Amino acid sequence: MKFFIDTANVEEIRKAKNLGVLDGVTTNPSLLSKENLSIKEIDNHYLSICKILEETGKKGDISAEIISSNYEDIIQEGEKLSSIHPKIVVKIPISKNGLKAIQYFSKKNIKTNCTLVFSSGQALLAAKAGSNYVSPFIGRIDDLSSNGLTLIKEIKDIYDTFHFKSKIIGASIRNTLHIIECAKIGIYAVTSPLKIIETLLYHPLTNKGLEKFLKDYKEKIY
Repeated sequence: MKFFIDTANVEEIRKAKNLGVLDGVTTNPSLLSKENLSIKEIDNHYLSICKILEETGKKGDISAEIISSNYEDIIQEGEKLSSIHPKIVVKIPISKNGLKAIQYFSKKNIKTNCTLVFSSGQALLAAKAGSNYVSPFIGRIDDLSSNGLTLIKEIKDIYDTFHFKSKIIGASIRNTLHIIECAKIGIYAVTSPLKIIETLLYHPLTNKGLEKFLKDYKEKIY
């Protein structure tokens, strides 16, 4: 399973690269707004992220989300985003106009990521429209006292049954359990802040064992 970093922060992305867990990046308007960029700086910011992805030597990409809702505007914005760099995937929220745009981009061989997916029906429509990625939101579904992981499993079963090519990215990751369960289900990737991925490193028995090894070494070896 691949790890996408859910951020627009270049420093965090570079840290993920140095740790060896950078397979791709997902951004959204909220994450982008945290970087205090002007409109004129956004394209170069995306280019900076693409450069880091290229440094990994992997085939990872970055999802850049559109802010338009009108069909013609989505097309115009998506084409502009995709022209910035080959690694950019046009991220489109699920909607009637969004589905139409995904179908259009699919015919143009422009990669897309259908986002804000909260049901199997939405995921089915996105796959039929030809979206390269589909991003169901796990944590936000959990917030409504439903089970986001159950949704991930349902979508995976549907895609496997009908041999859809769309890849599932588990989004709205809140904890390590979400990551491990997604891995067990066998989806393509999760997208998460780096700090959540880093928590996979830690276990109290590992810390205890390391402490004992070092203590024994210092006491017995001279």
